[in-house]
Amino acid sequence: MMTPPPSPLAIMPNPITPAPVELAKCYRLLNHGPTTLVTSAHNGVRNVMAAAWAMPLDFDPPKVLVVVDSRTLTRELIEGSGVFALNIPTRAIAETTLTVGTLSGRDVDKFDALGLVTMPARTIDVPLVAGCAGWLECRVIPEPHNEKRYDLFIAEVTAAWADPALFSNGRWHFTDAGSKTLHYLAGGAFFETGEAFTVEVKQL
Repeated sequence: MMTPPPSPLAIMPNPITPAPVELAKCYRLLNHGPTTLVTSAHNGVRNVMAAAWAMPLDFDPPKVLVVVDSRTLTRELIEGSGVFALNIPTRAIAETTLTVGTLSGRDVDKFDALGLVTMPARTIDVPLVAGCAGWLECRVIPEPHNEKRYDLFIAEVTAAWADPALFSNGRWHFTDAGSKTLHYLAGGAFFETGEAFTVEVKQL
């Protein structure tokens, strides 16, 4: 298999220091439906895959849902370790995100092949992908029926982090187009997160 070109993450200058996100507000990292990168590790093997089907489920304790196909290496690693992380990529690394979702971890170590820079998680033994906008560390809540029949994993969020330039006080505030989060359609097509706006409840 041809080795992909190095990721922009591999030469990213001065990586940011993630700021902790209050667990009661960590659902806001996912509430707008961004594409995620799922990282996992078990018995010395690590992997990263792209996942568009991830969402918040509950507030206290915070929980998330993610769909992980039974044929993937990520599924094997999550089942072995009981943990995973959701990384929220930006438009600046859209090409890397697409490539991660195309390669199989059974054929190549995607971290090495793409030159991905990682950071250690605090509560789980799983790498976090540097250069993302946010990160959620997750511990699986076993639901064998959902996992086997629907490939659906429910997990409790044990720690959450964000780039403080992009998310603080429970709110996103993107600084430029490259910093915006991604929404995957199909065939390499994405949307970027658009402008935020607020409305007031109509008085009846």
